[in-house]
Amino acid sequence: MATIDLPPDSQKRLIELARATLEDFVCDIERAPEKIDDPYLVTKDYGAFVSLHRGRELRGCIGSCFPSEPLCEVVIEMTRAAASRDERVAAVSPAELGQIDIEISVLSPLIKADDPLALEAGTHGLYISSGGRRGVLLPQVATEYGWSMKKFLRQTCVKAGLSKDAWKRADTEVLAFTTLIIKERP
Repeated sequence: MATIDLPPDSQKRLIELARATLEDFVCDIERAPEKIDDPYLVTKDYGAFVSLHRGRELRGCIGSCFPSEPLCEVVIEMTRAAASRDERVAAVSPAELGQIDIEISVLSPLIKADDPLALEAGTHGLYISSGGRRGVLLPQVATEYGWSMKKFLRQTCVKAGLSKDAWKRADTEVLAFTTLIIKERP
């Protein structure tokens, strides 16, 4: 599986970009787009998920596994989406901005998992699809809940709206990826 090449300065810049985007979006401030010339941030090699938390409470998490835009643009769009379009939670309000922590998960290119049980829970994330349904879980979810790989596969199927053992079927696609996690506050 490919490694994610993103130097510390580029990681810092990506978090700063997500923070500025979040604040401008939630406060409805229009700014001219910033010119980004960091080659690591304009690559189209990586997808990204943006997670917003207030303390331990999830305030939004949305991402893109199959990027068609530069990484910086994916992060901008996913920050806006996490703040306003995650159906599990209410939109982020201006009053809570100071309490929101941002976490960006940069995704490696997805690869077909020929032997899903050979993957490592906590290291690999999953994208499972079948019959127009799809579910994605980031590797840190397995770590957070202490799941085995089998449990992680089942839970990703459930998230996709499939039977928990759908990952075993020939008509189900199981893709795997790794992530580079960038936290605003360690």
